[in-house]
Amino acid sequence: MVATPPHIVTWLISAAAIAGVIVRPWKLPEALWAVLGAAAVVVFKLLALPAAWLAIRKGTDVYLFLTGMMLLAELARHEGLFDWLAAYAVQHARGSASRLFALIYLVGTVVTIFLSNDATAVVLTPAVCAAALRAKARPLPYLFSCAFIANAASFVLPISNPANLVVYGAHMPSLGRWVGEFGVAAVLSVLITFLALHFTQRAELIDDIARDIRVPDLSLGGRLAAGGIGCTAIVLLVASGFDWPLGLPTFLAGLATTVAILIVRTLSPWQILKDISWSVLLLVAGLFVLVEAIQGTGALEPLMTYLPQSAAAHAGATAWSAGASVALACNVVNNLPLGLIVGSVASGAHLTPEMTGALAIGIDLGPNLSVTGSLATILWLVALRREGQTVSAWAFLKLGIVVMPFALIASLAGFLGLR
Repeated sequence: MVATPPHIVTWLISAAAIAGVIVRPWKLPEALWAVLGAAAVVVFKLLALPAAWLAIRKGTDVYLFLTGMMLLAELARHEGLFDWLAAYAVQHARGSASRLFALIYLVGTVVTIFLSNDATAVVLTPAVCAAALRAKARPLPYLFSCAFIANAASFVLPISNPANLVVYGAHMPSLGRWVGEFGVAAVLSVLITFLALHFTQRAELIDDIARDIRVPDLSLGGRLAAGGIGCTAIVLLVASGFDWPLGLPTFLAGLATTVAILIVRTLSPWQILKDISWSVLLLVAGLFVLVEAIQGTGALEPLMTYLPQSAAAHAGATAWSAGASVALACNVVNNLPLGLIVGSVASGAHLTPEMTGALAIGIDLGPNLSVTGSLATILWLVALRREGQTVSAWAFLKLGIVVMPFALIASLAGFLGLR
């Protein structure tokens, strides 16, 4: 009997683990499948334990970033900030479902730009659900708005998506250069995604919604939570400007806000910590280990040779095809592990800024095709389940097929046309 080559086993285990994350057999948590896959590559000696531990440590900045954001989201929920924002948004919609949809999209754009797409999924989704319920409207069109803008606006700034930091690594462009290169592409992405999304949801946005909504008084704890979120946005902008890692500042901002509210409200930490989805951190750690195992198979070496050669011969065509291919691939393996792979290839192959930028757009925007595409969309699904809402993979895919391709083509054209 011929033994199966180790690299084939590694790919099979990784594919099975990622499929488990995507499909969630028996409705078991996404994190369980990622952790089982990571454990399997170690148990079968496909990845040495020290290498697996090193891979887990590589995700430290992401863990800190997510922890800070989840703390802020739970504080906002617990202290009534979401209820206040919901009533405020519904009041300003003045009975128009379409106006409420536009308001939510605008807020989602701002949150994504200055706090990241993961923050839109974690922090904004519960507020949007509350707003739709207060307005006596069907929540799904507004919740879809959260999910799609979280990816569509995620390359306006480097901090708008942690995947940008993974793709560029130590070669991150300065803030000014980033805006100059990606500005047109980002505007096109946000605008076209809105138009396509509004078109698909137009039948749900013709009815009037509730008008007479009283905006409740915002408690001191709610004001502190809002202040903490605002300060976090400023901290992230400063950190990005100085090219600092974003995880620790975000964690410290979330921790400081938590301590302030716990002291002022004389709460037990357990009242806040018990409702946070900590399994997300295990999911990310498991994906980091799986990517390390895949890289160890040597499967990336051909890409490091092919892409520079192809780009030298046909720069524009190669960038277009690479961006589109990565955008589709995100929906097979999720953009977090794929971003890690792309970052390794970009660094090892010394790709041109044109090529790396096209890959980054594909990593950021491609996930709007399906629920499996990005960590932000998975976080969005987790938030939906907490609010008693569900969205099937098929329902999202039917929408993504209409929305994502137009935005991707326009964004790549806006980016590559300026070079």
